[in-house]
Amino acid sequence: MIKKLTSLLLIIFCLSKSISAEEKKLRIISLAPSTTEILFALGLDDEIVGVSSFCNYPKKALKKPKVGSFSQPDIERIVLLRPDIVFCTGLEQSFFIQRLKELNIEVFVSDPNSIEELFNSIINIAKRIDRLKEAELLILKMKGEIEKISLKNKTFSKNRRPKVFIQLWHHPLITVGKYSIIDELIFLAGGLNITHHIKGPYSHFSLEELIYYNPDIIIFTYMDQRINKYILNNYFGWKYITAVKRGNLYQDIDPDTILRPGPRLIEGLKEIYKRLELLKR
Repeated sequence: MIKKLTSLLLIIFCLSKSISAEEKKLRIISLAPSTTEILFALGLDDEIVGVSSFCNYPKKALKKPKVGSFSQPDIERIVLLRPDIVFCTGLEQSFFIQRLKELNIEVFVSDPNSIEELFNSIINIAKRIDRLKEAELLILKMKGEIEKISLKNKTFSKNRRPKVFIQLWHHPLITVGKYSIIDELIFLAGGLNITHHIKGPYSHFSLEELIYYNPDIIIFTYMDQRINKYILNNYFGWKYITAVKRGNLYQDIDPDTILRPGPRLIEGLKEIYKRLELLKR
């Protein structure tokens, strides 16, 4: 009888330990694709119980339950998944951030506008999810790759930096300004963003200004080839731009690698550098 009781207590103890361990595992929802990439890069997987429909990298993210789009999260679905914390970004999600807080759901907002802010954000995220060592290794690797590119593009710095224009959209014409990570990527790659003087991170830009600043290279952050036809038919004076005359127009860089403030920015940096290198030939 005593042996049976002892065995029963042992089973109950083991079950309670198992339940306790399960309860301690964080339940995380990420509404921002960039943050989702950071979480996976830090080694999380099972802890992530929901993501937005825009979270498409890595492939594991595609298998996670969807909780609405980036700008229209499903609050009811989020609540049903019982998250311990929801990772968001600013701008479009500000209303939903407030709503989640009203429901007593912990919210972590990550919205870096520079490489340094991204590193700080990764560290802060890591502290919250107990992945500090992984974060330090990730940042060390990213800094190492940035240093490699910086050493390679010294020849640009000695001479004239190629003038770069980033086209986010064609109608209206939208580009990036001084306080955007893309502006920083261009400089790190050895180029000079012709719209660096714009104070906001993103801004409308006129065709007249584009012709005046005359970039050596234009990079499009969308891959819809039909837009090229629109540009040719409606951008009067387009053919006089140096980048156009020399065929330095690139629409083949994965936009997520330069638009998302996450670990893959290093891939975007390398791709921009490769395009600038072609100008030397």
